[in-house]
Amino acid sequence: MSTDTPGWKRMAFKNNKVWVETGPAGDLLVQDGKVRIKYQLDQPHEYRVHKESLRPLDRPGAAPATSTVKSPAKKKPVPAKNFAGNGTEVAAAMAEKDAIQVFTDGAASGNPGPAGIGVLLIYGNSQKTISRYIGHATNNIAELKAIEAALLEIKNKKLPVRLFTDSAYSLGALTLGWKAQKNVELIAGIQKLMRTFSDLKIFKVKGHAGMAENETADRLATEAIQKLAE
Repeated sequence: MSTDTPGWKRMAFKNNKVWVETGPAGDLLVQDGKVRIKYQLDQPHEYRVHKESLRPLDRPGAAPATSTVKSPAKKKPVPAKNFAGNGTEVAAAMAEKDAIQVFTDGAASGNPGPAGIGVLLIYGNSQKTISRYIGHATNNIAELKAIEAALLEIKNKKLPVRLFTDSAYSLGALTLGWKAQKNVELIAGIQKLMRTFSDLKIFKVKGHAGMAENETADRLATEAIQKLAE
């Protein structure tokens, strides 16, 4: 019995079964060498991967028929974790239906210069965006301010939160113990805010790599600066 759905095809990706977007003829829909995948068809998020990383389910070594992607079990409050560079972890986090998905970005024209932040929050079928000018700042400050604004926007801190940023600096300063020479007070304030959440994880994603939500956050940050110039 076929497991395919019009427009999507069942394949294996890193030992997980995923849905892969297909064209009218049933072939993979490739753009810039990558294809869209979803872990569940009804999830609001998508992820782009290289077509070479996919394989048919009936090929040896493919994911078994019983393979499933499960949301992590609820745990006691823990510090944010870094899964930078692990595409499978990022994709799995984006597939967690019970979590608030947060995408942040910051931009500065001149670095330092006029700066803005962009935030996209998704919970179920609800979305909220933030596009805000923050004055004269560096790009690193804008990235941190975007994360701060996103966390302040979330009122129910008992819900799991998955935050995605393309800023290695922010991830390192907030979760990896990097010794910051600047922005010390801002970083400490955000870390204090992070500790008020029961289940918060921060992920590093690659910027300008086709992730729709990250591109939206980038656009919101840039628009905040552009509106000032108009």
